Parts: sequence; structure tokens; C-alpha cells
Amino acid sequence: MVGAEETGERLDRVLAARVTALSRSRLKALILAGEVAIDGRTIRDPSERVNHGQAITVNVPPPTPAAPLGEAIPLTIVYEDNDLIVIDKPAGLVVHPAAGHASGTLVNALIAHCGESLSGIGGVKRPGIVHRLDKDTSGLLVVAKNDKAHRGLARQFAEKGEEDSVLQRGYLAFVWDAPERPRGTIDAPLDRHPHAREKRAVREGGRAAVTHWEVLERYAGADGKGVASLLACTLETGRTHQIRVHLAHIGHPLLGDELYGKGFKTKLALLSPKAQAVAGGLGRQALHAYLLHIHHPITGADLAFTSELPDDLACLRDVLGETPQGKPPAPGKA
Repeated sequence: MVGAEETGERLDRVLAARVTALSRSRLKALILAGEVAIDGRTIRDPSERVNHGQAITVNVPPPTPAAPLGEAIPLTIVYEDNDLIVIDKPAGLVVHPAAGHASGTLVNALIAHCGESLSGIGGVKRPGIVHRLDKDTSGLLVVAKNDKAHRGLARQFAEKGEEDSVLQRGYLAFVWDAPERPRGTIDAPLDRHPHAREKRAVREGGRAAVTHWEVLERYAGADGKGVASLLACTLETGRTHQIRVHLAHIGHPLLGDELYGKGFKTKLALLSPKAQAVAGGLGRQALHAYLLHIHHPITGADLAFTSELPDDLACLRDVLGETPQGKPPAPGKA
């Protein structure tokens, strides 16, 4: 029933305030589809003005099956409830179906795993992806299971960087050489590479991108000179390939990153024979999303998750660590 204070308001705005389980875009789509009525009269105009005492009814059809099909792909589940699921993604798993990856993705796996517990996001029974990891980046990823949770998580990711934001995403990155300072910030806008569509680049006028980094360990090569280091990175923004591009931009590309790292074979020769074998056989960039800190989008609970280095990167750390070049203080102690 429309209240006196809502008289003259747009229909879509009134519904958005009342039906909080659905996004405003979803409610608008329902109006346009003829699923909303005022006093029994079907309304197809989202801007229709309402009057005091009118009865508004909304018919929400059951979610249609997702276009991607569910596939029984093993998942490492860190946390799950009725609203969200946190996955520890292995390297090599694509997050979302796209050209060249129509199946075998995390979305396919989630559709199969969640089954009927996956409610309609935008009217489609699918998981709500609010952030992604590159195919060959491993680590923690949170996914919404319903529209309300999706909007709550999306809001947190959009508000990252504000003073009251709790969202934190931490990455462990093995890079060539080592920054001279113990920690720093890279504030450099990113946009599509002017000549290579699959790449991103630091470009004036691009989207704001901020990465904070801190040196955890430094490693020497076969000659005893510094050749690599382990950094902890946190994101203030979440642009495509952000850490990979930013670290390459300051002269410290990721080990194993053939897209943004130059002279890989030359640098590889500087490592000890054992480290050469491990680093040369990675087959992916040495980047792992080890920390995820969020507010639960429904309950408001503070949730923090951590992930150990996967076997390939743990092995890399072991062989590089056999030739340490002086370890800096623990994070936050310098």
C-alpha cells in the first residue's frame, strides 16, 4: 500500500525502497515485462507516479536457468552460507565463460555446486561475480549466491578506498629484483594497451588504479647478488591485470609473467640451477591472492580469510629462499 509520504514518487523508486531483495535494475525489468500492477492495472512505465492508498503488486517469476551449464569441477571451498561462497581458486581456472572458454570455468562449477541454493541474480539462476582473478592467478575469490548479497558485495568493492571501508584484498607476488625501499604505493591510471588488445598499460587519462606494496623477502642469485623478491600487495582499486602492470611499470615484473615481463630467459639464467628449474616450469605468473577481508553483505559480520601459497609457489619460495639476501623487517614493523 502506498503511503502518504510516497504520493507522487516514481513507481520504480517506491519499489526499490520496499523490495530490497531485488536490485532496482531487476525491478525496472519486471515493470517493463508487465509483472507489476497498481490496483490490478498492469503498469509498464517505471516512471509512473503513485498515489496514496494504491496497492502495488509485483510478480517475480522463478529464475530462468543460467545460460552456462553446470559442470562437476572440484572446488576448494573456504566458506559458504545461503548468501555467499568463498573459493580458493587454483591457477589455470577461468572465472567466467568468454570467447575461447565457453565451459570449464568457475561459473560452470558454481552452478553445479550450488544447485537450487543459487537464487536468481537479475532473473537468471547464476552466481554473482563481483571481482575476478586472472586465469593463472590463484587464491581467494568471493561470489554472491543471490541478488541482495550481490548488490551488497558490489557496493563494498565500489567503495574500496573510502575511510570506513573494511574490504581488503592481499596478494603475494614474486618479482624480479627488489625495490630499494621497504614499502611504497603505485598510483598510476590503467587503460587498454594502444597496440595489444589482450594487455593493459599505464596511460594518462585511464582509470584510476592504486596498488600498495611491501617487501617481505629478498633473494640472491647464483652469484650472490639480489635477483628476486617476495612482495605483499594490497589493492585500493581492482583493475584488470592491475598488479601485473603496476609492478612491471616500476621495473619489477612478476616471475613467470610472459605477457608483461621482458627478458625472462636472461633473468632466469641469474638464478641457482634449482631455482631456474622451478621458476622456468611455473607456466604462470607468480601471483597468489592470499587475503580477503569483507563484511558479510547480509548479516554485517566481519569475515577474514587467508590462503597458503599453493604447491608450485611454495616450492618457488623454498628454492629462492636457499639464497636469501637479507630479510627486511616483518610487515608493518619497519
